[in-house]
Amino acid sequence: MKKYNADIVVIGAGAAGMASAIEVKRGDLSVLIIERDKELGGITLQCIHNGFGLKEFEEELTGPEYAQRFINEVKDLKIPYLLDTMVFEITKDKKIYAVNKQDGLIEIEAKSIILAMGCRERTRGAINIPGFRPAGIYTAGQAQRFVNIEGYLPGRTFVILGSGDIGMIMARRLTWEGCKVKAVVEIQPYVSGLLRNQVQCLEDYDIPLITSYTVTKIHGKDRVQGVTISKVDRNFDRIIGSDKFIECDTLLLSVGLIPENELTIQAGAKLSKNNGPVVDNNLETTIEGVFACGNVLQVHDLVDLVSAEAKRAGKNAIEYIKTRFKKKIKDQGIIECHSGENVNYIKPDIINKRDLSKDIIFTFRVAYPDRRVNIQFRDENDKIIYTRKKIYVIPSEMNELTINLTNIGISPETKSISRSCTST
Repeated sequence: MKKYNADIVVIGAGAAGMASAIEVKRGDLSVLIIERDKELGGITLQCIHNGFGLKEFEEELTGPEYAQRFINEVKDLKIPYLLDTMVFEITKDKKIYAVNKQDGLIEIEAKSIILAMGCRERTRGAINIPGFRPAGIYTAGQAQRFVNIEGYLPGRTFVILGSGDIGMIMARRLTWEGCKVKAVVEIQPYVSGLLRNQVQCLEDYDIPLITSYTVTKIHGKDRVQGVTISKVDRNFDRIIGSDKFIECDTLLLSVGLIPENELTIQAGAKLSKNNGPVVDNNLETTIEGVFACGNVLQVHDLVDLVSAEAKRAGKNAIEYIKTRFKKKIKDQGIIECHSGENVNYIKPDIINKRDLSKDIIFTFRVAYPDRRVNIQFRDENDKIIYTRKKIYVIPSEMNELTINLTNIGISPETKSISRSCTST
């Protein structure tokens, strides 16, 4: 068995993995990146549209250009990495077992681990659409890879279920390639992606957006011949008599993303309500010395935010090794964070009381769109301890606040806080 040693091992070589590894290397600790794909870069390599890098590099880049900036830095810093390598076990003492075709079984010993495995798309099986299993059903990300990297068109006439960002971007991309996108169908009464993509990808190209509808049947045995869409009520139940048939040869699914949490679960870390790991204010999971960042923690709408979060994870992993690794530090307790009205989830899930004097970055998503809202923090007695106004909030945009809890009256005696987003 081939063995490796590193102070910190990063699992995943997308935007999050590379950014955190670079931060660790700059902190003069040894780091090893493990990636299951055949190249560095992650999902950004297939995102050939622009809009990346405005915060990280202060210029507009395409996805491959954005990834290449980090790839170049990884290579310039001579950060070691293992490609085409699958991690299948993380033990309690932070030993990592992986496998690849060159080395076979691999054992890696680490002092700390950063989870940066990203996320995956929900499939047809996750949403239970009736019908046969014909060819011509893809997730939007699969179609994006076929078109942008492999050079294949998966079909000619499309219906896209779900108005996530990848789905809307692919509606425009397929239109550029001469395909006909008959409709983008969304079960919610509003788009689930960014508003700018609704305008730039759908409205600018006259692609119909049908809200409060969903696909209720797929027609065809060998190849998709069309889909039936039906209007839904507030409980997302089909309204009888509202069925419409749309002829198409391909159905794309853009119905949400899920953090790649199988390895997180296998390692023994607890999951939160957004399917990412429970983390504290240092992005540390419930396993000491194991940190999480990027889309494996929470699905981000901007890759620049992924990189910023990953850099924090790298810094916190460095601090862990320098201050807490194999040292007994007295636990001062935690404060639990809960989501209140119109808050889908909140990160961090817990706050270490020893860090109350530090600035803490809170992120959250709302459950439904709203305008003229008050973002409020409340203690366990439902007392409002912090309020901030915002013009509008939508589920597709992650909100971020930096707060010093000591400055707003949180004391070590506080047991929990909750965040709500209420109309004014």
